[in-house]
Amino acid sequence: MPTATVFKKKMLTPAGAESVLAAAEAFALEKGYRVVIAVVDDAGIAMNVKRLPGTQAASTQVGIDKARTAAIFVRPSRVLEEQVTAGRFGALALAGAAALTGGIPLVVDGQVVGAIGTSGETPDEDEAVSIVGSEAEFETEEVYALGFAGARLCAQTAAAVAKARGVAPVISVVDRGGELIYQWRPDEAQVASVKVAQDKARTAAIFRRPSKDFEDQAGGGRPSALALAGGVPLQGGIPIEFDGQVVGGIGVSGASSAPEDSELAMIGAKAAESFSLEGHAQATYIPAADVTAKFEVGGFMVTTGAYIVDAGRRTAAGQAEWHARDTDIMYIQEGTATMVTDGTINDPQHTADGELRGESIENGVTHELKKGDIIIIPDGVPHHFIEVSDPFLYYVVKVLD
Repeated sequence: MPTATVFKKKMLTPAGAESVLAAAEAFALEKGYRVVIAVVDDAGIAMNVKRLPGTQAASTQVGIDKARTAAIFVRPSRVLEEQVTAGRFGALALAGAAALTGGIPLVVDGQVVGAIGTSGETPDEDEAVSIVGSEAEFETEEVYALGFAGARLCAQTAAAVAKARGVAPVISVVDRGGELIYQWRPDEAQVASVKVAQDKARTAAIFRRPSKDFEDQAGGGRPSALALAGGVPLQGGIPIEFDGQVVGGIGVSGASSAPEDSELAMIGAKAAESFSLEGHAQATYIPAADVTAKFEVGGFMVTTGAYIVDAGRRTAAGQAEWHARDTDIMYIQEGTATMVTDGTINDPQHTADGELRGESIENGVTHELKKGDIIIIPDGVPHHFIEVSDPFLYYVVKVLD
């Protein structure tokens, strides 16, 4: 399956929402229906709402609720009402759901890009209006979306630095609509930080700016910033961007201070600079001649979002290393080496996303490696080649967590 950190998806445009509503409105007026018609995006957020003459006020929110249900559950809202009618009353407890007929998804190429909901007449009449709207031609645009692999990369990058500093915050990553994709919660983290980290990430994503902006406003003479729907005025939330678009947000809560929360979130968000649209779902063949040539210089032979195959070549000892998200499986091809693993890196420095380096390891375990040996180094385990032959060749499969 694809493992791209970001991917492309279609999104309903304001013009597209207007086209859907116009078609539904024309049908409703022709029938003499007094209804509210609501069009929402794929996250269930209202884009266009219209209340036709003579429609009861109560239908405004109900129409939005029906549309939201169809969007976030990617099915007509009638399906949930039928479940309840059949005796499955637990469906009434589904978060964000209104088990009322009248909401229809808007689908393009098999993907739900939004929904339309109608309220004011009978359930069947409401649904008929929504169906007409959903069948209209409407405009969409292609945007980037944050994938699970990308969310994990951002969180684990921030987590690597947090571990090195000896702090245990909760780190949450959400999509552009503020919904959770990935959360890192170490055993030592305070419970309160679970929700706070999500709130900070959501704020950064849906307002497309650092959550610190609102903390500064609230503390700098604009206390009404506390009333922003969906936002929290607490620093520690940073938008995640790709190619100029905000695709999500990362929130950190529970480090040593609020400024450190923000710093860790910025480190995590910066990992988006390595995002790629490329996934990997096919077999890869590398001829022996190419493998031999690669070992002459060393370097990666295959790179995907799930694993990396490296033709490792060393001629001298290196630095102590620590990886946040790769388990290294090494097979010694040629030469000998002395490696120290486990223990603690002395004076670790953050050198890249999810990577720490240092000059030595304290209280480690020494291994003498030779041709044919295999050593497996899980993510989070320090390791250091302290002596190698010239050359020392080894295959490394990096399995990305």
